[in-house]
Amino acid sequence: MKKALFFLAIAFLLFIPLFGVKQAAAAANFTDVGTTHRAAKEINYLAEKGIVTGTADHRFLPEKTVTRAEAAAMIGRALKLNGTQRATSFRDVPASSFASGYIQSAVEKGYLSGYSDSTFHPEKTLKRGEMALMINKAFHFSSEMTTGGAAETLIKLGIAQGKGDGAFGLDDPIIRADFAVFLAGAMNPDFRVNPSKTNTETVQFTQPFYVNVASNDKLNVRKGPSTNYAIVGSLARGTKVYAANKVNGWYYIKSGSLIGYVNGAYLQSTPPGQYSTGQYDSRLSSQVIIIDPGHGGTDPGATGFGLREKDVVLDTGLRLRNVLAKSPFQVKMTRSTDTFISLQGRVDFAIKNKGNVFLSIHANAGGGTGSETYYWGGSGKNPYKADSQLLASKIENRLHSAMGIPDRGVKNGDLHVLRENNMPAMLAELGFIDNPSDNAKLASATWRQKAANAIYLGLLDYYQAKGYNVSSLYNLVNQ
Repeated sequence: MKKALFFLAIAFLLFIPLFGVKQAAAAANFTDVGTTHRAAKEINYLAEKGIVTGTADHRFLPEKTVTRAEAAAMIGRALKLNGTQRATSFRDVPASSFASGYIQSAVEKGYLSGYSDSTFHPEKTLKRGEMALMINKAFHFSSEMTTGGAAETLIKLGIAQGKGDGAFGLDDPIIRADFAVFLAGAMNPDFRVNPSKTNTETVQFTQPFYVNVASNDKLNVRKGPSTNYAIVGSLARGTKVYAANKVNGWYYIKSGSLIGYVNGAYLQSTPPGQYSTGQYDSRLSSQVIIIDPGHGGTDPGATGFGLREKDVVLDTGLRLRNVLAKSPFQVKMTRSTDTFISLQGRVDFAIKNKGNVFLSIHANAGGGTGSETYYWGGSGKNPYKADSQLLASKIENRLHSAMGIPDRGVKNGDLHVLRENNMPAMLAELGFIDNPSDNAKLASATWRQKAANAIYLGLLDYYQAKGYNVSSLYNLVNQ
Protein backbone atom coordinates (compact mmCIF):
# COMPACT_ATOMS: atom_id res chain seq x y z
CA MET A 1 0.00 0.00 0.00
CA LYS A 2 1.29 3.45 -0.80
CA LYS A 3 2.53 5.67 1.94
CA ALA A 4 -0.24 8.22 1.48
CA LEU A 5 -2.90 5.57 1.74
CA PHE A 6 -1.45 4.40 5.02
CA PHE A 7 -1.74 7.94 6.29
CA LEU A 8 -5.35 8.21 5.22
CA ALA A 9 -6.24 4.75 6.46
CA ILE A 10 -5.79 5.41 10.15
CA ALA A 11 -8.59 3.30 11.56
CA PHE A 12 -9.42 4.03 15.13
CA LEU A 13 -12.29 1.55 15.39
CA LEU A 14 -13.93 0.98 18.77
CA PHE A 15 -13.51 -1.59 21.62
CA ILE A 16 -15.42 -2.67 24.39
CA PRO A 17 -12.60 -2.41 26.93
CA LEU A 18 -13.44 -0.21 30.19
CA PHE A 19 -9.72 1.43 30.86
CA GLY A 20 -9.38 4.40 33.31
CA VAL A 21 -7.82 7.76 32.50
CA LYS A 22 -6.61 10.57 34.72
CA GLN A 23 -8.87 13.55 35.09
CA ALA A 24 -7.63 16.77 33.52
CA ALA A 25 -8.31 20.40 34.39
CA ALA A 26 -11.63 21.70 33.12
CA ALA A 27 -11.54 24.18 30.26
CA ALA A 28 -12.71 26.91 32.61
CA ASN A 29 -9.30 26.60 34.27
CA PHE A 30 -7.35 26.87 31.02
CA THR A 31 -5.97 30.40 30.96
CA ASP A 32 -6.19 30.60 27.16
CA VAL A 33 -9.78 29.31 26.86
CA GLY A 34 -12.25 31.85 28.14
CA THR A 35 -15.96 31.29 28.59
CA THR A 36 -16.65 33.04 25.29
CA HIS A 37 -14.23 30.91 23.28
CA ARG A 38 -16.04 29.26 20.36
CA ALA A 39 -14.96 25.74 21.52
CA ALA A 40 -15.11 26.30 25.28
CA LYS A 41 -18.02 23.91 25.86
CA GLU A 42 -16.46 21.11 23.84
CA ILE A 43 -13.02 21.56 25.39
CA ASN A 44 -14.55 21.62 28.86
CA TYR A 45 -16.55 18.48 28.14
CA LEU A 46 -13.51 16.53 26.92
CA ALA A 47 -11.29 17.84 29.73
CA GLU A 48 -13.78 16.74 32.38
CA LYS A 49 -13.73 13.25 30.85
CA GLY A 50 -9.93 13.19 30.91
CA ILE A 51 -9.78 12.99 27.11
CA VAL A 52 -7.83 16.19 26.52
CA THR A 53 -5.18 17.74 28.72
CA GLY A 54 -3.35 21.02 28.95
CA THR A 55 0.14 22.25 29.77
CA ALA A 56 1.71 22.43 33.20
CA ASP A 57 0.92 26.15 33.34
CA HIS A 58 -2.81 25.51 32.66
CA ARG A 59 -2.93 26.38 28.97
CA PHE A 60 -4.85 24.37 26.38
CA LEU A 61 -3.20 25.89 23.30
CA PRO A 62 -6.39 25.86 21.21
CA GLU A 63 -4.67 27.19 18.07
CA LYS A 64 -1.85 24.64 18.16
CA THR A 65 -1.87 22.00 15.42
CA VAL A 66 -2.49 18.35 16.30
CA THR A 67 0.16 15.72 15.65
CA ARG A 68 -0.45 12.04 14.93
CA ALA A 69 0.83 11.11 18.39
CA GLU A 70 -1.47 13.64 20.05
CA ALA A 71 -4.43 12.37 18.04
CA ALA A 72 -3.60 8.78 19.08
CA ALA A 73 -3.47 9.80 22.73
CA MET A 74 -6.71 11.79 22.70
CA ILE A 75 -8.67 9.16 20.81
CA GLY A 76 -7.06 6.45 22.93
CA ARG A 77 -8.31 8.19 26.07
CA ALA A 78 -11.75 8.60 24.53
CA LEU A 79 -11.85 4.87 23.78
CA LYS A 80 -10.28 4.04 27.15
CA LEU A 81 -7.47 2.03 25.60
CA ASN A 82 -4.46 0.96 27.64
CA GLY A 83 -2.17 3.98 27.68
CA THR A 84 0.64 2.39 29.71
CA GLN A 85 3.91 3.43 28.05
CA ARG A 86 5.63 0.44 26.44
CA ALA A 87 7.47 -0.79 23.33
CA THR A 88 5.61 -0.34 20.03
CA SER A 89 5.65 -1.83 16.56
CA PHE A 90 7.14 1.38 15.13
CA ARG A 91 10.86 2.16 15.11
CA ASP A 92 10.17 5.88 15.54
CA VAL A 93 7.88 5.48 18.59
CA PRO A 94 9.99 4.46 21.60
CA ALA A 95 8.51 3.19 24.84
CA SER A 96 9.35 6.55 26.41
CA SER A 97 6.90 8.36 24.10
CA PHE A 98 3.92 9.77 25.98
CA ALA A 99 1.59 8.18 23.40
CA SER A 100 3.36 4.82 23.01
CA GLY A 101 0.75 2.88 24.99
CA TYR A 102 -2.21 4.33 23.12
CA ILE A 103 -0.52 3.84 19.75
CA GLN A 104 0.39 0.23 20.50
CA SER A 105 -3.03 -0.58 21.98
CA ALA A 106 -4.68 0.66 18.80
CA VAL A 107 -2.25 -1.37 16.68
CA GLU A 108 -2.86 -4.54 18.71
CA LYS A 109 -6.60 -4.14 18.28
CA GLY A 110 -6.24 -3.38 14.58
CA TYR A 111 -7.49 0.19 15.00
CA LEU A 112 -4.44 2.06 13.69
CA SER A 113 -1.95 1.71 10.85
CA GLY A 114 1.46 3.21 10.17
CA TYR A 115 3.68 3.46 7.14
CA SER A 116 5.17 0.68 5.02
CA ASP A 117 8.65 1.29 6.42
CA SER A 118 7.54 0.46 9.99
CA THR A 119 7.34 4.10 11.04
CA PHE A 120 4.44 6.05 12.50
CA HIS A 121 5.66 9.64 12.08
CA PRO A 122 4.27 10.67 15.48
CA GLU A 123 5.15 14.36 15.07
CA LYS A 124 3.51 14.78 11.67
CA THR A 125 0.58 17.20 11.62
CA LEU A 126 -2.89 15.97 10.69
CA LYS A 127 -5.00 17.74 8.09
CA ARG A 128 -8.65 18.61 8.65
CA GLY A 129 -9.79 16.19 5.96
CA GLU A 130 -7.74 13.37 7.42
CA MET A 131 -9.22 14.04 10.84
CA ALA A 132 -12.72 13.96 9.33
CA LEU A 133 -11.96 10.58 7.79
CA MET A 134 -10.61 9.29 11.08
CA ILE A 135 -13.71 10.40 13.03
CA ASN A 136 -16.03 9.01 10.36
CA LYS A 137 -14.35 5.60 10.47
CA ALA A 138 -14.10 5.52 14.25
CA PHE A 139 -17.81 6.17 14.75
CA HIS A 140 -19.02 4.24 11.68
CA PHE A 141 -21.07 7.19 10.47
CA SER A 142 -20.84 6.15 6.81
CA SER A 143 -18.85 4.01 4.40
CA GLU A 144 -17.12 7.04 2.87
CA MET A 145 -13.42 6.35 2.23
CA THR A 146 -12.36 9.79 0.99
CA THR A 147 -11.57 12.86 3.03
CA GLY A 148 -14.12 14.89 1.07
CA GLY A 149 -16.87 12.34 1.57
CA ALA A 150 -16.07 12.03 5.27
CA ALA A 151 -16.18 15.79 5.72
CA GLU A 152 -19.55 15.90 3.97
CA THR A 153 -20.90 13.23 6.32
CA LEU A 154 -19.77 15.11 9.42
CA ILE A 155 -21.31 18.34 8.11
CA LYS A 156 -24.64 16.59 7.45
CA LEU A 157 -24.59 15.18 10.99
CA GLY A 158 -23.91 18.60 12.46
CA ILE A 159 -20.56 17.45 13.87
CA ALA A 160 -18.39 19.75 11.78
CA GLN A 161 -18.78 23.02 9.89
CA GLY A 162 -16.75 24.76 7.22
CA LYS A 163 -14.24 27.48 7.95
CA GLY A 164 -14.96 31.20 7.74
CA ASP A 165 -14.91 31.21 3.94
CA GLY A 166 -17.46 28.37 3.78
CA ALA A 167 -14.93 25.77 2.63
CA PHE A 168 -14.07 22.81 4.86
CA GLY A 169 -10.33 23.19 4.34
CA LEU A 170 -9.49 19.54 3.71
CA ASP A 171 -5.76 20.19 3.32
CA ASP A 172 -5.44 22.66 6.17
CA PRO A 173 -3.81 21.45 9.41
CA ILE A 174 -6.28 20.74 12.17
CA ILE A 175 -5.90 22.68 15.40
CA ARG A 176 -6.74 21.52 18.91
CA ALA A 177 -9.91 23.62 19.20
CA ASP A 178 -11.37 22.10 16.03
CA PHE A 179 -10.27 18.62 17.10
CA ALA A 180 -12.24 19.12 20.33
CA VAL A 181 -15.30 20.23 18.38
CA PHE A 182 -15.12 17.19 16.09
CA LEU A 183 -14.57 14.66 18.87
CA ALA A 184 -17.13 16.06 21.32
CA GLY A 185 -19.76 16.28 18.59
CA ALA A 186 -19.10 12.71 17.50
CA MET A 187 -19.39 11.41 21.06
CA ASN A 188 -22.34 13.48 22.23
CA PRO A 189 -25.14 14.74 19.91
CA ASP A 190 -25.78 17.64 22.29
CA PHE A 191 -22.71 19.35 20.81
CA ARG A 192 -23.85 19.08 17.22
CA VAL A 193 -25.33 21.89 15.17
CA ASN A 194 -29.12 21.66 15.49
CA PRO A 195 -28.91 18.30 17.30
CA SER A 196 -32.69 17.79 17.38
CA LYS A 197 -32.72 17.71 13.58
CA THR A 198 -29.61 15.61 13.12
CA ASN A 199 -30.81 13.08 15.66
CA THR A 200 -34.13 12.41 13.96
CA GLU A 201 -33.60 13.21 10.30
CA THR A 202 -29.97 12.82 9.28
CA VAL A 203 -28.93 9.87 11.46
CA GLN A 204 -30.30 6.62 10.03
CA PHE A 205 -31.48 4.21 12.75
CA THR A 206 -31.73 1.05 10.67
CA GLN A 207 -30.12 -1.85 12.56
CA PRO A 208 -32.70 -3.69 14.73
CA PHE A 209 -31.81 -5.11 18.15
CA TYR A 210 -33.63 -6.40 21.22
CA VAL A 211 -32.82 -5.48 24.80
CA ASN A 212 -31.50 -8.46 26.72
CA VAL A 213 -31.38 -7.80 30.46
CA ALA A 214 -32.75 -9.78 33.37
CA SER A 215 -36.53 -9.70 33.56
CA ASN A 216 -36.45 -7.55 36.70
CA ASP A 217 -33.89 -5.06 35.34
CA LYS A 218 -33.91 -2.08 32.99
CA LEU A 219 -31.30 -1.01 30.43
CA ASN A 220 -30.21 2.58 30.97
CA VAL A 221 -30.07 4.90 27.96
CA ARG A 222 -27.39 7.57 28.32
CA LYS A 223 -26.34 10.82 26.64
CA GLY A 224 -22.91 9.44 25.75
CA PRO A 225 -21.09 6.13 25.22
CA SER A 226 -20.13 5.25 28.80
CA THR A 227 -21.55 5.17 32.32
CA ASN A 228 -20.01 8.61 32.90
CA TYR A 229 -22.90 10.17 30.99
CA ALA A 230 -26.32 11.13 32.34
CA ILE A 231 -29.24 8.70 32.05
CA VAL A 232 -32.00 9.94 29.74
CA GLY A 233 -34.31 6.94 30.01
CA SER A 234 -34.48 3.15 30.37
CA LEU A 235 -35.71 0.14 28.40
CA ALA A 236 -37.27 -3.13 29.53
CA ARG A 237 -36.16 -6.63 28.52
CA GLY A 238 -37.34 -7.53 25.01
CA THR A 239 -37.76 -3.91 23.82
CA LYS A 240 -36.95 -3.53 20.14
CA VAL A 241 -34.57 -0.69 19.29
CA TYR A 242 -32.92 0.59 16.13
CA ALA A 243 -29.22 1.45 16.09
CA ALA A 244 -27.40 4.00 13.95
CA ASN A 245 -23.78 3.35 14.88
CA LYS A 246 -21.51 1.84 17.51
CA VAL A 247 -19.14 3.86 19.69
CA ASN A 248 -16.69 2.24 22.10
CA GLY A 249 -18.94 -0.80 22.51
CA TRP A 250 -22.05 1.39 22.94
CA TYR A 251 -24.81 1.69 20.34
CA TYR A 252 -26.51 4.96 19.45
CA ILE A 253 -30.15 3.82 19.41
CA LYS A 254 -33.69 5.02 19.02
CA SER A 255 -36.79 3.53 20.62
CA GLY A 256 -39.90 5.61 20.03
CA SER A 257 -38.97 9.13 21.04
CA LEU A 258 -36.10 7.95 23.25
CA ILE A 259 -32.64 8.47 21.69
CA GLY A 260 -29.25 7.83 23.26
CA TYR A 261 -26.48 5.34 23.91
CA VAL A 262 -26.82 1.86 25.40
CA ASN A 263 -24.19 -0.74 26.26
CA GLY A 264 -23.95 -3.19 23.36
CA ALA A 265 -23.49 -6.09 25.77
CA TYR A 266 -27.24 -5.91 26.43
CA LEU A 267 -28.43 -5.99 22.83
CA GLN A 268 -28.96 -9.02 20.64
CA SER A 269 -30.34 -9.58 17.14
CA THR A 270 -33.18 -11.90 18.23
CA PRO A 271 -35.78 -11.53 20.99
CA PRO A 272 -34.52 -12.88 24.33
CA GLY A 273 -35.82 -16.33 25.22
CA GLN A 274 -39.12 -16.46 27.02
CA TYR A 275 -39.68 -19.34 29.41
CA SER A 276 -42.78 -20.58 31.14
CA THR A 277 -42.37 -21.95 34.65
CA GLY A 278 -42.98 -25.41 33.22
CA GLN A 279 -39.73 -25.26 31.27
CA TYR A 280 -37.45 -24.67 34.26
CA ASP A 281 -37.51 -24.96 38.01
CA SER A 282 -39.59 -22.02 39.22
CA ARG A 283 -37.26 -21.61 42.20
CA LEU A 284 -34.54 -20.32 39.88
CA SER A 285 -36.31 -16.98 39.48
CA SER A 286 -35.49 -16.13 43.07
CA GLN A 287 -31.81 -17.10 42.81
CA VAL A 288 -29.46 -14.10 42.82
CA ILE A 289 -26.11 -14.66 41.13
CA ILE A 290 -23.33 -12.25 42.17
CA ILE A 291 -20.61 -11.75 39.53
CA ASP A 292 -17.40 -10.29 40.95
CA PRO A 293 -14.78 -9.18 38.39
CA GLY A 294 -11.60 -8.79 40.44
CA HIS A 295 -9.46 -5.67 40.89
CA GLY A 296 -10.42 -2.48 38.95
CA GLY A 297 -9.75 1.24 39.00
CA THR A 298 -6.43 1.98 40.69
CA ASP A 299 -5.78 -1.76 41.12
CA PRO A 300 -4.87 -3.26 37.72
CA GLY A 301 -4.22 -6.74 39.11
CA ALA A 302 -1.67 -8.90 37.32
CA THR A 303 -0.23 -7.73 33.99
CA GLY A 304 1.46 -9.39 31.06
CA PHE A 305 2.32 -8.46 27.48
CA GLY A 306 0.40 -5.18 27.76
CA LEU A 307 -2.72 -6.90 29.11
CA ARG A 308 -4.22 -6.03 32.50
CA GLU A 309 -6.12 -8.46 34.67
CA LYS A 310 -8.77 -5.92 35.63
CA ASP A 311 -9.75 -5.45 31.97
CA VAL A 312 -9.81 -9.15 31.11
CA VAL A 313 -12.01 -10.13 34.04
CA LEU A 314 -14.38 -7.18 33.65
CA ASP A 315 -15.01 -8.05 30.01
CA THR A 316 -15.50 -11.72 30.91
CA GLY A 317 -17.86 -10.78 33.74
CA LEU A 318 -19.95 -8.59 31.44
CA ARG A 319 -20.14 -11.43 28.93
CA LEU A 320 -21.24 -13.80 31.70
CA ARG A 321 -23.90 -11.32 32.78
CA ASN A 322 -25.11 -11.13 29.20
CA VAL A 323 -25.57 -14.91 29.08
CA LEU A 324 -27.25 -15.04 32.48
CA ALA A 325 -29.61 -12.24 31.43
CA LYS A 326 -31.21 -14.73 29.01
CA SER A 327 -32.01 -17.05 31.91
CA PRO A 328 -34.51 -16.77 34.80
CA PHE A 329 -31.68 -16.06 37.29
CA GLN A 330 -31.34 -12.61 38.82
CA VAL A 331 -27.88 -11.13 38.23
CA LYS A 332 -25.87 -8.52 40.14
CA MET A 333 -22.29 -7.35 39.59
CA THR A 334 -19.95 -5.98 42.23
CA ARG A 335 -18.55 -3.75 39.47
CA SER A 336 -19.59 -3.27 35.85
CA THR A 337 -17.11 -0.46 35.11
CA ASP A 338 -13.42 0.21 35.75
CA THR A 339 -13.79 1.13 39.42
CA PHE A 340 -11.96 0.05 42.56
CA ILE A 341 -13.93 -1.83 45.22
CA SER A 342 -12.37 -3.15 48.42
CA LEU A 343 -12.52 -6.85 49.24
CA GLN A 344 -14.94 -6.20 52.08
CA GLY A 345 -16.95 -3.91 49.81
CA ARG A 346 -17.45 -6.85 47.43
CA VAL A 347 -18.62 -9.08 50.27
CA ASP A 348 -20.92 -6.38 51.62
CA PHE A 349 -22.44 -5.92 48.14
CA ALA A 350 -23.15 -9.64 47.83
CA ILE A 351 -24.75 -9.84 51.25
CA LYS A 352 -26.78 -6.64 50.80
CA ASN A 353 -28.19 -7.98 47.51
CA LYS A 354 -29.05 -11.32 49.16
CA GLY A 355 -26.90 -13.34 46.82
CA ASN A 356 -27.32 -17.09 46.52
CA VAL A 357 -24.08 -17.72 44.64
CA PHE A 358 -20.86 -15.66 44.47
CA LEU A 359 -18.64 -15.96 41.36
CA SER A 360 -15.32 -14.12 41.53
CA ILE A 361 -13.30 -13.91 38.29
CA HIS A 362 -9.53 -13.44 38.14
CA ALA A 363 -6.44 -14.13 36.03
CA ASN A 364 -3.30 -15.75 37.42
CA ALA A 365 0.38 -14.75 37.25
CA GLY A 366 3.75 -15.87 38.55
CA GLY A 367 4.59 -18.78 36.32
CA GLY A 368 2.62 -21.74 35.12
CA THR A 369 -0.30 -22.32 32.83
CA GLY A 370 -3.91 -23.42 33.10
CA SER A 371 -7.07 -22.65 35.04
CA GLU A 372 -7.91 -23.30 38.68
CA THR A 373 -10.72 -22.51 41.08
CA TYR A 374 -10.83 -21.82 44.81
CA TYR A 375 -13.31 -22.25 47.65
CA TRP A 376 -12.96 -21.75 51.40
CA GLY A 377 -13.29 -24.84 53.56
CA GLY A 378 -11.69 -23.62 56.77
CA SER A 379 -13.02 -21.69 59.74
CA GLY A 380 -14.66 -18.35 59.09
CA LYS A 381 -17.99 -16.69 58.53
CA ASN A 382 -18.98 -18.66 55.42
CA PRO A 383 -20.85 -21.81 56.46
CA TYR A 384 -21.39 -23.08 52.89
CA LYS A 385 -18.13 -25.03 52.60
CA ALA A 386 -19.43 -28.15 50.84
CA ASP A 387 -21.57 -26.16 48.41
CA SER A 388 -18.66 -23.81 47.68
CA GLN A 389 -16.42 -26.77 46.88
CA LEU A 390 -19.10 -28.27 44.64
CA LEU A 391 -19.55 -24.96 42.82
CA ALA A 392 -15.80 -24.53 42.30
CA SER A 393 -15.49 -28.11 41.05
CA LYS A 394 -18.29 -27.82 38.50
CA ILE A 395 -16.94 -24.55 37.10
CA GLU A 396 -13.33 -25.77 36.90
CA ASN A 397 -14.48 -28.89 35.00
CA ARG A 398 -16.09 -26.66 32.39
CA LEU A 399 -13.44 -23.96 32.36
CA HIS A 400 -10.26 -25.86 31.54
CA SER A 401 -12.08 -27.92 28.93
CA ALA A 402 -13.57 -24.89 27.15
CA MET A 403 -10.33 -22.90 27.23
CA GLY A 404 -8.18 -25.83 26.14
CA ILE A 405 -5.64 -25.23 28.93
CA PRO A 406 -4.34 -27.49 31.73
CA ASP A 407 -6.53 -28.29 34.72
CA ARG A 408 -4.78 -27.02 37.86
CA GLY A 409 -7.59 -28.30 40.00
CA VAL A 410 -9.91 -27.10 42.75
CA LYS A 411 -8.15 -25.68 45.79
CA ASN A 412 -8.98 -24.58 49.30
CA GLY A 413 -8.00 -20.90 49.41
CA ASP A 414 -8.00 -18.55 52.39
CA LEU A 415 -9.31 -15.62 50.34
CA HIS A 416 -11.27 -12.75 51.86
CA VAL A 417 -14.17 -12.73 49.38
CA LEU A 418 -14.68 -16.46 49.97
CA ARG A 419 -13.97 -16.68 53.70
CA GLU A 420 -16.06 -13.68 54.78
CA ASN A 421 -19.09 -14.36 52.58
CA ASN A 422 -22.32 -16.03 53.66
CA MET A 423 -23.25 -17.92 50.47
CA PRO A 424 -21.69 -20.60 48.23
CA ALA A 425 -18.67 -18.77 46.83
CA MET A 426 -15.86 -19.60 44.43
CA LEU A 427 -12.99 -17.79 42.72
CA ALA A 428 -11.88 -18.73 39.20
CA GLU A 429 -8.39 -18.09 37.81
CA LEU A 430 -8.95 -18.12 34.04
CA GLY A 431 -5.30 -18.59 33.08
CA PHE A 432 -1.84 -17.07 33.50
CA ILE A 433 -1.65 -13.57 32.08
CA ASP A 434 2.17 -13.71 32.04
CA ASN A 435 2.24 -16.97 30.05
CA PRO A 436 2.36 -16.28 26.27
CA SER A 437 -0.08 -19.08 25.39
CA ASP A 438 -2.59 -18.31 28.15
CA ASN A 439 -2.22 -14.58 27.52
CA ALA A 440 -3.13 -14.96 23.85
CA LYS A 441 -6.41 -16.54 24.91
CA LEU A 442 -7.13 -14.03 27.65
CA ALA A 443 -6.56 -11.24 25.12
CA SER A 444 -9.06 -12.76 22.69
CA ALA A 445 -12.73 -11.74 22.81
CA THR A 446 -13.62 -15.18 21.45
CA TRP A 447 -11.85 -16.96 24.30
CA ARG A 448 -13.25 -14.62 26.94
CA GLN A 449 -16.71 -15.50 25.65
CA LYS A 450 -15.79 -19.18 25.95
CA ALA A 451 -14.71 -18.59 29.53
CA ALA A 452 -17.98 -16.80 30.31
CA ASN A 453 -19.97 -19.63 28.74
CA ALA A 454 -17.98 -22.19 30.73
CA ILE A 455 -18.68 -20.43 34.03
CA TYR A 456 -22.38 -20.26 33.12
CA LEU A 457 -22.51 -23.97 32.25
CA GLY A 458 -20.62 -24.84 35.45
CA LEU A 459 -23.19 -22.84 37.40
CA LEU A 460 -25.99 -24.85 35.78
CA ASP A 461 -24.13 -28.08 36.63
CA TYR A 462 -24.02 -26.92 40.24
CA TYR A 463 -27.74 -26.19 40.37
CA GLN A 464 -28.50 -29.48 38.66
CA ALA A 465 -26.44 -31.30 41.28
CA LYS A 466 -28.46 -29.48 43.94
CA GLY A 467 -31.68 -30.89 42.50
CA TYR A 468 -32.89 -28.01 40.29
CA ASN A 469 -34.36 -28.54 36.82
CA VAL A 470 -32.06 -26.54 34.52
CA SER A 471 -32.10 -28.76 31.42
CA SER A 472 -33.80 -26.15 29.20
CA LEU A 473 -31.17 -23.50 30.05
CA TYR A 474 -28.05 -25.23 28.72
CA ASN A 475 -28.64 -24.17 25.13
CA LEU A 476 -28.62 -20.45 25.95
CA VAL A 477 -24.90 -20.20 25.23
CA ASN A 478 -25.63 -21.16 21.61
CA GLN A 479 -28.27 -18.46 21.11
